[in-house]
Amino acid sequence: MLSETVTVHLPEALYRRLANTACATQRSLEDVLLQAVSVGSPPAWEDVPPEYQADLAQMDRLDDAALWQIVRLQQTEPEVARYDELLTRNQAGTLTDTERVELNDLRTAAEGLMLRKAHAAALLTWRGHTVPMP
Repeated sequence: MLSETVTVHLPEALYRRLANTACATQRSLEDVLLQAVSVGSPPAWEDVPPEYQADLAQMDRLDDAALWQIVRLQQTEPEVARYDELLTRNQAGTLTDTERVELNDLRTAAEGLMLRKAHAAALLTWRGHTVPMP
């Protein structure tokens, strides 16, 4: 296979992300760069709300096993039951102020979990894995 040598000046943040991925996947930086050019770069986290960016950014450094653990995370049954109960009471207009805060906290936690799972699945897909949809 013929190859060409190309010099590319990368922004420092992009270089760090690709270097982190190379380290996490135990591949050479050249292999990661070739994959990035072939299929695009790892999914970006800059487009998510600021309160989630640091959490998603650190996921670039995780190895595949850690990302699979995140993909498989689920809310507990008591959390889901309590959330459903509070939603029903909210629709009926019977929530207390304390319960309203609890409902908001549960919603924020559920959104954060969903975002982490989706980002982990996207990273695994980018790294060449097939991630089954639930």
